[in-house]
Amino acid sequence: MPVTATTRLQFFWRDSTVPRGMRSGVSLHSHTMYSQEGFEVIPDWIIRMGKLKLFGEPVQHKFEFRRGFWTPPLAPRQAYRLEEKQIEREFDLPALVSLTDHDDIRAGSTLRILPRFSHIPVSTEWTIPYGPTFFHLGVHNLRPESAGTIMRDLASYTSSPAPRRVRELLASLVADPEILIVLNHPLWDEKHIGQAEHETVLTRFLEEHGRSLHALELNGLRSAKENQRVTELAAAWNLVAVAGGDRHGLEPNALVNLSRAATFAEFVDEIRCRRFSHVVYMPQYQLPLSLRVLHTVVDVLRDYPENFEGRRTWGDRVFYRDAETADPVPFASVWAPGTVGFVRRLLLATRLVDRRRPSVILTGA
Repeated sequence: MPVTATTRLQFFWRDSTVPRGMRSGVSLHSHTMYSQEGFEVIPDWIIRMGKLKLFGEPVQHKFEFRRGFWTPPLAPRQAYRLEEKQIEREFDLPALVSLTDHDDIRAGSTLRILPRFSHIPVSTEWTIPYGPTFFHLGVHNLRPESAGTIMRDLASYTSSPAPRRVRELLASLVADPEILIVLNHPLWDEKHIGQAEHETVLTRFLEEHGRSLHALELNGLRSAKENQRVTELAAAWNLVAVAGGDRHGLEPNALVNLSRAATFAEFVDEIRCRRFSHVVYMPQYQLPLSLRVLHTVVDVLRDYPENFEGRRTWGDRVFYRDAETADPVPFASVWAPGTVGFVRRLLLATRLVDRRRPSVILTGA
């Protein structure tokens, strides 16, 4: 008889105690400089102003806004320390941190070279085209010796999807007992096909591949109402719900797990076999989501003089793909006269509602 999935929710602003027996805090789903993020996550009003400035004056190239993308400001070590410090500070527990860039494993792979980070998992957020939309799977704790080959296989499917192939890939991942597979933000209609259509396709995906999933994600950048529906969806499919912060800037994950596990492999076992999850909503989740997204925009536009050359200014981290070659090109090459001034004014305006300062994690050990 299958074990019944159990998900417990804790709201830190109501109850900040650490339940007895918890041995670690777990941060899943956060991004580093290796993720490529489309402009669709930036508030529409900023996009509209940017389009007016870009298209209002002559530009050097024919420019399609949808081809633009930005990369999060933090390097893997900085991102890891940001998540680790929150867990240590708020719970007085060691942290288990899984960095999950889009279709990329370099964050975990490169950090593991350093003795200080030799234990961290190699993970990714895998994009799965499916019918008229796509889904994102958090694939956590790949074996380092085979992670490169697996990532190439996953990326190959993303670029050239074949329905029968996804079943094979999921089966090979599930066969490894130390890999955790999470369906990230399952109710988010990222492709804008319509919420009703998205949920119809989601049901079909769960019917076909639900047995290969270990959890659904409660997402730190989705609404409380949506997360409540995900909790209900997980219960309906007898899956646990786990925390996924989806951090892109300097705000640490707004949702984390507390666990009885001492290692990430033990955490995987807790979710996969014991089917138990304890999710904590952190204080920052109470802030209006629009304000938190605005904070991320500010984090993207900040200068980081402590960073290495090529990652210090916002212009170093924003690109677009050339219409003919699809190669990444610095965004500066399509700036109209005065666009730089527009961005600087935007940055000054957004900082009026953003009183935070870059964390010491930028220079910390």
